[in-house]
Amino acid sequence: MKNVIIISLLVLSIAACNSPDSSKSEQSDTTSVAESSPKEGLDRVNLPSGFKIEEFADVENARSMALSPSGVVYVGTRAEDKVYALKDEDGDGKAEKKYVLAEGLSSPNGVAFKDGDLYVAEISRILKFSDIENHLDNPPAYEVVYDQYPTEGHHGWKYIAFGPDGKLYVPVGAPCNICEREEEIFASITRINPDGSGLEIVAKGVRNTVGFGWKPDTKELWFTDNGRDNMGDNYPPGELNKVTKKGDHFGFPYCHGGDIADPEFGDKYPCSDFVPPVWKFDAHTANLGFVFYTGDMFPEEYKGDIIVAQHGSWNRSKKIGYRLMHVSIDGDRAVESEVFADGWLNDSTQSNWGRPVDVIQLEDGSILVSDDFGNKVYRIYYEG
Repeated sequence: MKNVIIISLLVLSIAACNSPDSSKSEQSDTTSVAESSPKEGLDRVNLPSGFKIEEFADVENARSMALSPSGVVYVGTRAEDKVYALKDEDGDGKAEKKYVLAEGLSSPNGVAFKDGDLYVAEISRILKFSDIENHLDNPPAYEVVYDQYPTEGHHGWKYIAFGPDGKLYVPVGAPCNICEREEEIFASITRINPDGSGLEIVAKGVRNTVGFGWKPDTKELWFTDNGRDNMGDNYPPGELNKVTKKGDHFGFPYCHGGDIADPEFGDKYPCSDFVPPVWKFDAHTANLGFVFYTGDMFPEEYKGDIIVAQHGSWNRSKKIGYRLMHVSIDGDRAVESEVFADGWLNDSTQSNWGRPVDVIQLEDGSILVSDDFGNKVYRIYYEG
């Protein structure tokens, strides 16, 4: 009897394997595997409909960028010691020429261009390369414009830019995660004249800004700021701030996000004493460079809005950021934020292959995005 049951089971098993339904199931499984196979290269970047991304240039540790009126793109580095210039000579959206302008520098993160000269920010110095575009093949020796910034490396790398007033704006990050320092220069945004004279503090209580710009219509200074660590995965928020008058204080180290008292220093001053952010981002997303979009290439709804690079978290239990955000601006307010481009982070494996750093706008209305982890500069444009 036992043998009969075994034989019967074998017959049923064979019949099931050869049935039309079984064959269909196998085919369906094969299709499913093919559809879920990982994307490669820039296909991994997700963009709104009509937008495209391509490689503009290969640049090791590409960080802050600056654009000259002639279209030359300057790129600083942080982990490297070099400064680069990129030229798209035939207008095809790719840089055919890459020049090394300087090497052996101390975290030359920041770059700015004015009146034919390139300015580069090291940790404690501002350098100037005069008449640089006539000497890209044979760069001149630099001139030290200013060398009195602090030498502390913690948050010492700098983003720099020239404001509408013709002055060079230079931040000085807090030399710590959270601390209270007597020296007023720390946790600030300063400005100097192009010759290095006239240092003054524009904003205080700024932990570490690595991106700022001026709203085109009001000429007000807006900046991102990175919140402190060790308050958990979800606090405090990253900030987008606006300076309305010289000397504005944005809370560090006493208050975060406009309404969160610091656990160590928050009992010294109420949050109401400080300027609240105009927008709050998810904690630890590390918002860095951004641009007010003024071009005509993107759809009209982007006009006057902000595209900001989120470098991504480094010590959160689950990674976050590694993307570009679109912040909608209505008058003098930020009113909404949504993902513009992501895919540099694989959420399922928690591995990342890129980290956006800075965003600038080209003359044709496309934007460039630097990536210090993927060692690239990308161009994003609209074809819709």
